[in-house]
Amino acid sequence: MPHTNSARELDRVFAALADPTRRAILARLARGDASVGDLAKPFDISLPAVSRHLDVLERARLIERRVDAQWRVCRLRARPLRNAANWIDHYRRFWEVRLDSELLEASPPKRRKQ
Repeated sequence: MPHTNSARELDRVFAALADPTRRAILARLARGDASVGDLAKPFDISLPAVSRHLDVLERARLIERRVDAQWRVCRLRARPLRNAANWIDHYRRFWEVRLDSELLEASPPKRRKQ
């Protein structure tokens, strides 16, 4: 079965979200745009390592980067996160229905009082 573009996009989003440093970067960007230098400050890693994390986030389309004078500024993009949340929500609903059904089948029949 071929991978559709949307499936590949979702794969990239979940792969990007699998790393705690990248999740922390996204959490920071949820508060507003930030320069690469500002994003690097909280981490005990090199600027090139932060840049590689940003490359992964950009390939997943979770962020966009632009040049503002001498600064490279990053911005969070909501759509890929919304698509991932929708995918998760679809399966959450599926499993809730499935679990409810399983619990009903597993419940012993109610006895009538005599």
